[in-house]
Amino acid sequence: MMYETDLVVIGGGPAGLMAANTAAGAGASVLLLERDRHLGGQLIKQTHKFFGSEKQHASERGIDIAALLGDELKSLEDRVTVWTHATAVGLYDDGVITVDYDGTYRKVRPKRIVAATGASEKFLSFPNNDLPGIYGAGAVQTMMNVYGLRPGKRVLMIGAGNIGLIVSYQLLQAGVSVAAVVEGLPQIGGYAVHASKIRRAGVPILTSHTIVRADGKESVESAVIAEIGSDWKVVRGSEQTIPCDVICISVGLTPLTELLWQAGCEMRYIPALGGYVPARSDRLETTVPGIYVAGDAAGIEEASAAMVEGHLAGLEAALSLGCGGDGCEEERADCLKQLSSLRSGPTAEKIRAGLSCAHGCQTPKRRDEHA
Repeated sequence: MMYETDLVVIGGGPAGLMAANTAAGAGASVLLLERDRHLGGQLIKQTHKFFGSEKQHASERGIDIAALLGDELKSLEDRVTVWTHATAVGLYDDGVITVDYDGTYRKVRPKRIVAATGASEKFLSFPNNDLPGIYGAGAVQTMMNVYGLRPGKRVLMIGAGNIGLIVSYQLLQAGVSVAAVVEGLPQIGGYAVHASKIRRAGVPILTSHTIVRADGKESVESAVIAEIGSDWKVVRGSEQTIPCDVICISVGLTPLTELLWQAGCEMRYIPALGGYVPARSDRLETTVPGIYVAGDAAGIEEASAAMVEGHLAGLEAALSLGCGGDGCEEERADCLKQLSSLRSGPTAEKIRAGLSCAHGCQTPKRRDEHA
């Protein structure tokens, strides 16, 4: 039996929740698909307070933002249906989405789609990287902030981007010792405010360093790190052994875009955005008419930007269906202004360059526009 609706939002993280709330608020019927048992995505792991403006829930913690967005969704339950433990497994050129919904195979035919599928963690290759005790930063956050489990007693963090720095501080808050933060680049990739908290706690941040190998019999017991030169080769004689029982890898994210590939969207390889991302118009519509993208699936950024993109994608999808009313142009302009503000400053220069390569596509007319 085919399930039909105005809009399907794939992904119940910050971008997906905002897209569903906005589109439903504009009058569209929405089906939200989330593969986990809960909504919120990365927000439910984030106990730190957000930056940005009041519109992006500044000074609120990620876990509280997830609850706020979830409550808004419940207030729109007459127009929103939520399927949790629902994985979109296929997106076909006839517009049908196949879904594994709690072990049951379902078919869905929406008029529009917002892909807010998020990202996966990158990993590193080094000797013994399969030892127990080696985790991605997201797994460590889940253990601590969702399940209340300490991953170990002494952690070596690999990567000094925002995630690596934030998770290091959260480990300290949980009573876990952080031996060091190791970063291959000559400078940290995260915000200085996060790095300062780590340094004030006595944790060294070792730039131009890398992990050489992990050591241990049945699990991690130590790691060997070393300095690297401008050619990314290990400086001979700089190796040092760091005792630890956990190695946490935080070296970036890759957009989850398999469904967009399958749908035939034009994809562009843009390292500044994390890898392959869909080309899209300034209204976040891909080269396949009726498919919009938001959040990390569109390019790796902060959760604040993901929420604003979700708002914009949900608004554009609803407007294309004839929903919405007075004030939509102002709402669109406000979203664009917020995104411009979030992407301003020298730290976002890479994001701006990446987005200039992703934007500028011409979306073909939909079949219903030719009639």
